[in-house]
Amino acid sequence: MAASLQAVRTAAASSRRSRLRESVPEPDLFAAPASPLVLIDDVQGGFRYWPGFVDPDTAQAWFEALRDGVAWESQQRPMYDRMVDVPRLLAAFRVAEIPDGLPLRTMLDRVRALAPAPYNAAGLNLYRDGRDSVAMHNDKLHSLTAGHPIALVSLGAPRRMLIRAKASARETVAVELTPGSLLRMSHAAQSTHEHGIPKTKRAVGQRMSVVFRVRPDAASPYGGMRPG
Repeated sequence: MAASLQAVRTAAASSRRSRLRESVPEPDLFAAPASPLVLIDDVQGGFRYWPGFVDPDTAQAWFEALRDGVAWESQQRPMYDRMVDVPRLLAAFRVAEIPDGLPLRTMLDRVRALAPAPYNAAGLNLYRDGRDSVAMHNDKLHSLTAGHPIALVSLGAPRRMLIRAKASARETVAVELTPGSLLRMSHAAQSTHEHGIPKTKRAVGQRMSVVFRVRPDAASPYGGMRPG
């Protein structure tokens, strides 16, 4: 049975931190991954987090293989009246077209064991340091197949993700995405919550996310959206 995450709230209702709930700060990476932490619940499972999805050695091996074996892209996007660099490196594959030599198929088999779905696209993000980030967003529903989850594997250095409700007081949950962890987000949660990786002034190492999605057949592996 999934374990409910206990929230910690600050007293000042007017500040941003007053709407922040902290996840377990130092998860045991050697813990069995059978019981996730429930960060936010909904009828499709909400946000569920397995901090010990794979062991540290496996996580490091995956990180090094993908860091060195993927043709990372630097992209730009429009912002107001100009083009700006996307603050991270990107790559994407259709599952049927994953190149040999990358550990993505092995990773996907492990993901499907805990978060079953007919995933057909993998999006990769490489955060080079604390200046790289992804703004608060939700996955575009037209770029996803309804009813199926999104599965995010974190590798490399830990980074904090914020998950913020769109309605009411916009309550925010913070979770430290540790290497070898798995975060499952429901399709329904993309309508009710946003998520992002903020910049940090702390000295942090390179961090990678590998995000498996179920895309419509006509969609590109990027889905025309901001990968998370």
